[in-house]
Amino acid sequence: MVGIVIVAHTPVANAMLGFAEHTFGVLPEGVRAVDIPPYEDTKVSFDRVLKAAYGVGSGSGVLILTDVMGATPANVASKLEALGPLSGLNGPVIVLAGLNLPMLMRCISHRGE
Repeated sequence: MVGIVIVAHTPVANAMLGFAEHTFGVLPEGVRAVDIPPYEDTKVSFDRVLKAAYGVGSGSGVLILTDVMGATPANVASKLEALGPLSGLNGPVIVLAGLNLPMLMRCISHRGE
């Protein structure tokens, strides 16, 4: 099953994860959220996103959902994607920007396909 990491400006990522938990009745397995606060060093942000990706990585890949293309959360996620096999994750990393609630529900519901 593909792991999902939600990376967004504070408090959007955890709010989205809370929505998923509310909708599905339980916290979906293999889904993590990383809020990026203003003025956080991008190295610190990258390390937190990498740790979350390792936490959900099962060898099937990791899907990173971000809020705004070109903003810090998407840029940090894109750095991880650009590493490819050098990231140490056993599977591809794909970043999608423009996160919204229907997108999140679809990704969680259909990630086994």
